[in-house]
Amino acid sequence: MKAIFIKELRGFFSSLTGYLVIGIFLLVTSLFVFVFKGEYNILDYGFAELAPFFLLIPWLFMFLIPAITMRSFTIERNLGTLEMLVTRPISYRKLVGGKYAAALVLIVLALVPTLIYVWSISVLGETPYNMDYGSTLGSYLGALLLAMSYTAIGIFSSTLTSNQIVAFLLAAALSFVMYFGFEGLQGLVADSDSLSALGLKYHYESMARGVIDTRDMIYFLSVAVLFFALSEISLKTLLSKR
Repeated sequence: MKAIFIKELRGFFSSLTGYLVIGIFLLVTSLFVFVFKGEYNILDYGFAELAPFFLLIPWLFMFLIPAITMRSFTIERNLGTLEMLVTRPISYRKLVGGKYAAALVLIVLALVPTLIYVWSISVLGETPYNMDYGSTLGSYLGALLLAMSYTAIGIFSSTLTSNQIVAFLLAAALSFVMYFGFEGLQGLVADSDSLSALGLKYHYESMARGVIDTRDMIYFLSVAVLFFALSEISLKTLLSKR
C-alpha cells in the first residue's frame, strides 16, 4: 500500500495535476471569499467567522475531487497495468487504499493554506483575535470528513470505466446525489427529517456550524467505507471477467 501511495502522490506532483488542483482551489476560494460580492463573501458577511467559506466547500469539492480521482484506475486500465498490479503480492484493499490515501492527502494539502483565512478574519475583526476557534476547528473537521466521502465516491467511479471524462462526470453526479438527493426526496415524500438525514448535506451543515457530533462523524466514515468496499468489489468483478 505504501508503494502505491508514494507512486500516486509522486504522479500528482511530477505533472501539473497537484499544483493545478491546489492553485485552482485557492484561487477560486479567495475570489469568492474576498473579492466577488455575494453570500460567500466574508467581508460582506458581517461576522468574524468563516461560515460562508464552509458553505462553498461542498460545491468546490464536488468538482475538484472527481478531477483528482478520475485517473486513479482509468489510467491503469488504459495502460494495461491493472492486471500487472493485482498479480503482485498486494490485495485489492491495499491497492484501493493507496490510491485513496494519495488523493485525500492532496485535498488536505489544498486545505492547509486556507488557514490563512482564519488568521485574516481574526485580525480584521472589530475585536482582533476574538474568533470562535472551536467552531472553526469543527468546520474544518466537517470539510475533511466530506472530502473523505467524496474521495471514496470518486475512486469507486474510476473503477467503473476506462474513460476519464466519464469517471469525472459519474463521480460528480454521485456526489451531487449523495449531497442533495435525499433532501430533495424529503421534500417530495415526507415531512420528517428521516430521509434528509441519509444525505451528506444534513450532516455536513451540522458540522459546518461547529457542532461536533459523533453521529455525524460515524455517518461520514460509513459512507467512505461503503464506497471503498464498492471499489474493491468493482475491481474484483472487472478482473474476474478478463
